Amino acid sequence: MREQRKRLILSLALIFLLNILIITMVQTAQAATYRRGSSGQTVRTIQEKLIRWGYLDGTEDGIYGSKTEAAVKLFQKKNGLTADGVVGPATLKALGMSEWSTSSSAADSEVALLAKVISAEARGEPYSGQVAVGAVILNRVSHPSFPNTIAGVVYQPGAFTCMVDGQIDQPVADSAVRAARDALNGADPSGGAIYYFNPDTATSAWIWSRPLIKVIGSHRFCA
Repeated sequence: MREQRKRLILSLALIFLLNILIITMVQTAQAATYRRGSSGQTVRTIQEKLIRWGYLDGTEDGIYGSKTEAAVKLFQKKNGLTADGVVGPATLKALGMSEWSTSSSAADSEVALLAKVISAEARGEPYSGQVAVGAVILNRVSHPSFPNTIAGVVYQPGAFTCMVDGQIDQPVADSAVRAARDALNGADPSGGAIYYFNPDTATSAWIWSRPLIKVIGSHRFCA
């Protein structure tokens, strides 16, 4: 009798713990999912990206309404995702948002790496051109043809001249740090470009085939 009671108590305890685990998992999944009715800074960031890439008209307001839902469905369809209008982990990854940590140390690391590339690649360029170089890197993070982290894009073999000629190790200009922060905050003077090059030094014939978006300083920014 006493043994049966112990087993019953143990079973009830296990069921209780299992229920707690399931509730925690559901809450975690819900926290990483955004749909119609959601609101906040993450929704605003989603809208900013959709507006930048031409999926959503208007301004970002941080409220996930019917227009945002329709834009998300269009983005999902174009990127081979289930077009349900719900931004979950797969859609966040396609938007280039899944790897961005909210921790200050991770954010500082991203700013530092982005600033090094901007300084090395766009030293002496207009400030808007420096921000544009940072934006190109972030646009690649969000693009399915490139690695989905800033470090992955920067260290992709042959992606940036500064990684080959050693300019990446030169002192970082203060303006490059400001440009990195602006780019991370959503500024994109490049107009959504994923490539840029200096026509005076470019040796690749292929890069000239990329559709031109705009010219800033010495760089041509392309799709």
